[in-house]
Amino acid sequence: MIKVNGQEIPQSAIDHELGRLVRFYAQHIPEEQLRAQMDTLKSRAKDQAIGAALLFAEAHRQGIEVGDAELAGRMSQIAAQAGGKEKFLSMLAKQGIPEKEFEEQMRRGRRVDKLVEKVTAGLPDPSEADIRAHYDAHKDEYTKTEQAQAQHILVSPANDSADAKLEAIGKVNQLKDKLKGGADFGELAAAYSACPSGKQAGGSLGWFGRGAMVPEFDKAVFAMKDGEVSDIVETQFGFHLIKKTGHQPAETPAFEEARDNIRDFLLHARRGEALAAHVATLRAAATIEET
Repeated sequence: MIKVNGQEIPQSAIDHELGRLVRFYAQHIPEEQLRAQMDTLKSRAKDQAIGAALLFAEAHRQGIEVGDAELAGRMSQIAAQAGGKEKFLSMLAKQGIPEKEFEEQMRRGRRVDKLVEKVTAGLPDPSEADIRAHYDAHKDEYTKTEQAQAQHILVSPANDSADAKLEAIGKVNQLKDKLKGGADFGELAAAYSACPSGKQAGGSLGWFGRGAMVPEFDKAVFAMKDGEVSDIVETQFGFHLIKKTGHQPAETPAFEEARDNIRDFLLHARRGEALAAHVATLRAAATIEET
């Protein structure tokens, strides 16, 4: 439990900050790097939740206000994005949040936004030299990993006995014969696959990188050609037929492709540094308890 000047920070506030961090970095670094940095992001989320509490208090101390008209406009925007006011209110009700409580959360959040805008005002945009230097130093981080796209049909044995496995293999061979006879892979997946992807998407697993699937499946998919259907592939889940539907080689984007993302990233980092310095000042004067 964390308290800032006697006020407890709920876990939901920390989870909210973690979600924001994950969404931001997912746009700028590969998934593998994001996963590797999760412990660091969780620690940052806790610090940011503490910082948010300090900023809420500072916005209140400075008397930063949000007018009713401004708040009503923001609420209307959110309702429109949700598909209309009725749907918006229904979403709030499902989450157990009264409309007035949500409005107050929005008002407090906008107060902090205005404080942040004040703290970070006047910061210069990254120069072309800054952007180029970052690209040259971090080019590998912008490399897109090799990707594959595939459908599959999974037949799971009833148990671990040899007879059950032979029966499952027999069913897969029957499906292979249907495919050779012109049957549609997606239709067979919907009718026979034990994987939820069968009913939901005709067996489609979408795009995935190396290492995302279990080793036997991964090895088979990345050895296949587009449009090819595999032999029987056994994994811990059972027996699969796999159809490879797409492939994207690893590639490093050109500077021009990465430029806007890098600019946004550097500007975000620059604003973050200014805000962090302000929060550090507030934190030095605060009482923070962790138990």
